Amino acid sequence: DIALSNAPLGPQFPFTGVDDRESWPSVFYNRTCQCSGNFMGFNCGNCKFGFWGPNCTERRLLVRRNIFDLSVPEKNKFLAYLNLAKRTTSPDYVIPTGTYGQMNNGSTPMFSDISIYDHFVWVHYYVSRDTLLGGSEI
Repeated sequence: DIALSNAPLGPQFPFTGVDDRESWPSVFYNRTCQCSGNFMGFNCGNCKFGFWGPNCTERRLLVRRNIFDLSVPEKNKFLAYLNLAKRTTSPDYVIPTGTYGQMNNGSTPMFSDISIYDHFVWVHYYVSRDTLLGGSEI
C-alpha cells in the first residue's frame, strides 16, 4: 500500500471529498496488483514501455516521429489507425460515468464501454482538468 500523510490539507484545498482525484493515484494503486520484472498493465500481461519479447527482457528504443516528416502513405496509415481506434471498443478498459461519491464509495459501479480512441481522449481530459484547488469552481 501507498501511505499518505493524514495532515490537514488547509485552506488551499477546500473541496475535500468532492474531487474524485483526491489522493490519486493511491486510491487506484492500493486496489490493483503490483507487477514484477518488466511487466505492467491491469493484469501484468504487457511489457513495460521500452521492453518487448515473451519475457519482456528485450530492450526496445522507440522514437516518436514528427508527423510533418511522414510520407503520404505513412500519414494515410496513421489516419487509418486513428479511424480504426474510433470504431474499436476497448477490450480492457471502461470509463466511470459517475464520481466515486456517486458510486457510493465504489459499492454501486457506474461504468461504460469506450472506444480505444475515446479512452486516450478521456485519460488526457481526466488528468488535465481543473483540480478544484482554491479559486476554482465546482
